[in-house]
Formats: sequence, C-alpha cells, structure tokens
Amino acid sequence: MGGIDTSRIDAMVAQLRAASARMEGGIPNPVSPATGSASKVDFADMLKGSLDQVNSMQVNADQLGQKFSLGDDKVSLSDVMISMQKANISFQTSIQVRNKLVSAYHDIMNMQI
Repeated sequence: MGGIDTSRIDAMVAQLRAASARMEGGIPNPVSPATGSASKVDFADMLKGSLDQVNSMQVNADQLGQKFSLGDDKVSLSDVMISMQKANISFQTSIQVRNKLVSAYHDIMNMQI
C-alpha cells in the first residue's frame, strides 16, 4: 500500500485510449508521424462518451432484468447477472475516476505558487 501502482494507471490509460478510439471509429494515434506532436483529444467529449457508455450498459442490464422477470425464454439468468455485473463494474470505475479527478484538482488548487 506504500506507493502508486503504475501498472494499474497504465492499464486505465490504455482503456481510455481504446474507448476514445471506439468513439472515433479508428485506431488510436497519440503521436502524429508527420508532425511528431501529440494529437488533440477533447477531454470533455471523452468523458461524456465514457459516461454515455456506462449509462447504456446500465440501461441494457435493466432491460435484460425486466425481460427475464417477465418470463422471456430468450434471456437466461446468467446473461442478466453478467450484464448487471458489467454495468456495476463500469459504474464503480467511473466513480473511482471521478474521485481521482477531484483529488487531483484539490492537489493542484493547494499548490504553492
């Protein structure tokens, strides 16, 4: 518990880049080979896309749960439970990202100039 686990941070950054690439419909290209500079990524759009993805997972899990409870033979209990767990994990991840952002904001605001 002493230090920061950089492998977890790298994994989170990789997930964010993959989500950004899915939203753009292309392959992530953080450095342009022509200019050698980093490409511009709009943080607000990436955050909104992530929150929309979490919301859609929760809506999908809720719909599957309703279908199962109404007796739909096409929906199994395992599908419902897996979709609910995926939605829960994505929600908890977004909460942790929010907590880290708030913590970083407070750290920056408390810095001496």
